[in-house]
Amino acid sequence: MFERFPLGRGQPLLAYGTAIGISIVALVIRLLSGGLMPDGYPYVAFFPAVIVSTFLFGVGPGVTAAVLCGVMARYFFMPPRYSFGMSGGIVVALFFYALVVTIDIVLIDWMQRTNRRLAAERERSRQLAERGEILFRELQHRVSNNLQVVGGLLALQMKGISDTAARLAMEEASRRLSLIGRIHRQLYDPHGEQVDLGLFLEQLGADLIDAGGKPGVACRVEAEADLPLSPDAAVPIALIVAEAVANAIEHGFAGREGGEILIRASRAHDGTLDLRVIDDGIGLPADFDLARSDSLGLKLAQMLARQLGGTFRLFVDGRTTAMLRLS
Repeated sequence: MFERFPLGRGQPLLAYGTAIGISIVALVIRLLSGGLMPDGYPYVAFFPAVIVSTFLFGVGPGVTAAVLCGVMARYFFMPPRYSFGMSGGIVVALFFYALVVTIDIVLIDWMQRTNRRLAAERERSRQLAERGEILFRELQHRVSNNLQVVGGLLALQMKGISDTAARLAMEEASRRLSLIGRIHRQLYDPHGEQVDLGLFLEQLGADLIDAGGKPGVACRVEAEADLPLSPDAAVPIALIVAEAVANAIEHGFAGREGGEILIRASRAHDGTLDLRVIDDGIGLPADFDLARSDSLGLKLAQMLARQLGGTFRLFVDGRTTAMLRLS
């Protein structure tokens, strides 16, 4: 509100006329209160008039009010009254009056200039932040599109490969790039703020089921409230969860069109994050050993878990469970 002052910068007649009106009102108030005050207080009502005029309308109207109030104070309230005669005492009194109102006017003008500069700087900062956010989102959009384009190119290139191992490797690379491209837009915030892990997993699970090609498989997410996820950890966690879900769809539900995958996230008492992908599929082979597995996806999941300072396990506890634990 204060940044709008002084008012009437485009209407000088209104500003100066109102300042004169305020000075006349101050004179009337001083005359009406004369019986309540002893002699020697000629400026009691005039100082506020100068301050209000300067604050509302700026330096020019404030100076006008100061001069007019000084003249009226001399004429009506300084002996000899109703004259403009000067004496040493009157000169000293008017000098101190002029000094006080000058300080008031200068301070009010300085404050208002400072407010206007701050408002201008704030507006420039807002425009820069808005422009930066637009550029950031455009960059994220382009990065996401480029990742999906690369994934599509790999999928096209894969059609001309006859070697089974190479074809599977290309297929995995294409799937992972497409996944990163799909989640990239929702992943990063221009302010670097953390995202909610539960909401992130729900969107990720829906994307993974949609890409898995088995609409009969349901994905359910159980996550504690207020679990923050930093942008730096989001992509590795997404890849690990994607690998676990893909394994469940491909191996756990082999020969089946339906099933359930549960993604559960919770925080332990010691502060560690426990993230599990549980499926009700056919389970793991009896001789399965994660350390000796030659699956590229599982090796990648273990490597990403180590980069995050955590561990990745795959075991059967009633149901097949892929567990990521982060300290």
